[in-house]
Amino acid sequence: MPVLPARRRRSFGRRRRVVALGLLALAALLVVLTYAGMRADQYGGLVVLIEVFDHPLPLGALVGVLLALAILIGIRSVSTRALLIALLLGWALLISPVALLLFDDMPQKTADRPAPGRPDRSLVIHEGAAMIDPLWWVSVDEGSGLTARRWPVGFFNGDATHNALTEAAWDGPDRVRLATQGGEVFVVALDPESGRPERQVRAG
Repeated sequence: MPVLPARRRRSFGRRRRVVALGLLALAALLVVLTYAGMRADQYGGLVVLIEVFDHPLPLGALVGVLLALAILIGIRSVSTRALLIALLLGWALLISPVALLLFDDMPQKTADRPAPGRPDRSLVIHEGAAMIDPLWWVSVDEGSGLTARRWPVGFFNGDATHNALTEAAWDGPDRVRLATQGGEVFVVALDPESGRPERQVRAG
């Protein structure tokens, strides 16, 4: 096996470290964006951020792969690499059951209804479950393209049947009407300009 000159070995080692640091930076950026995507759905965040990065399970797995590659590329010592990879795998095995319990049944979009006379505004419904209890999230998307924002309007937990969401509809371009199986009706007004709801409702 040919032996590289010392200068070339040093240059090759620097390139490996630069690549490893780039992978670590990318992993850190993904962690930040995933957290931002999860938080954005709660306070009128950007729709594109929510749609792309509010996926903690696949993005968490990608972060793990990036960390493993950074270790393999950036660390020359075989024993140190083996130890760090073992620690990474152990950590992944430790948190995987919790992550699967929390994020395996992520909400799915089931409706996207444009407001009357407002093509830039839509009523969005996501459905999910907590074990066996059905859940509904109702929000309003305002705007278009990369600047569209999502405002939460209501959350419904069907652990008790009367709290199940049975209607989510427009009651005009600036009002949303929500009804439960128990007969409770909520009408939420929206800011005509921003689409921000005057309040958030919750049942269950």
